[in-house]
Amino acid sequence: MSETWTEQHIPDQQGRVAVVTGANTGLGFETARMLAEHGAHVVMAVRDAEKGKQAAARIDGDVSVQVLDLSSLDSIRSAAADLRAGHPRIDLLINNAGVMYTPKQTTADGFEMQFGTNHLGHFAFTGLLLDQLLPVPGSRVVTVSSVGHRIRADIHFDDLQWERSYAPVAAYGQAKLANLMFTYELQRRLASRGTTIATAAHPGVSNTELARNMPAALRLPFTWLAPLLTQSPAMGALPTLRAATDPAVFGGQYYGPSGTGEVRGHPELVTSSPASRDIATQQRLWAVSEELTGVRFPLDD
Repeated sequence: MSETWTEQHIPDQQGRVAVVTGANTGLGFETARMLAEHGAHVVMAVRDAEKGKQAAARIDGDVSVQVLDLSSLDSIRSAAADLRAGHPRIDLLINNAGVMYTPKQTTADGFEMQFGTNHLGHFAFTGLLLDQLLPVPGSRVVTVSSVGHRIRADIHFDDLQWERSYAPVAAYGQAKLANLMFTYELQRRLASRGTTIATAAHPGVSNTELARNMPAALRLPFTWLAPLLTQSPAMGALPTLRAATDPAVFGGQYYGPSGTGEVRGHPELVTSSPASRDIATQQRLWAVSEELTGVRFPLDD
């Protein structure tokens, strides 16, 4: 695990189909680009079709665009139906899209925006596509979390949608913690299948559009210090790509940058917070997520 893992380590992806959410910019774009350049057919699942087409035009490879708004269960169901019709098999589902530190707002279905988009949206999307992955040997579901899963993070079952009070940083922490809990519980349910695995990754601190809603008090210092504290989207995408393509990866593993504080560096196996490993909370979150989204996974408990 000590080897420096780079883009050149991505195995040949010829014949594979990869669906990448939020692929028109930042980490998602770089993930899509590298997979396509290594031979995969990449479906760029994006909220804005025109921006998706513009991004696709910048990639030298086999790509297509699928409209997907993770803040709308109707859009998620429509996108999943399109993908099921167009792709009998999916090798990689990369749950990359996300929002961070948004002002208090809700999704089309009334969920708090960060929890609804980052967790519930990807939970539903994965459940609706899993039948396309399960028959495919070596298929993977990769969900992108964050170092933010450690910051003021808990699953607030008594106020999941932050209706009583709202703190953007804590809400983001809950959503990113939920991403990891979803990965671990999904892997437990997949383990008996022997074909598909679930993994997770985080990009460290990458200089992307995701930080546009950062609190004003932090925005200016972050801008000044960004060259020292962040890494490029291409570097930030490498943990996701390793979790998605490295033959040595096992289900339930979590990858992030190797540097101090996991802020920068080449991807390696990292450890998530103790809270993320709580099995009872994972299972409770799964049950609540099924209830809220109406999506049931085609897996035996």
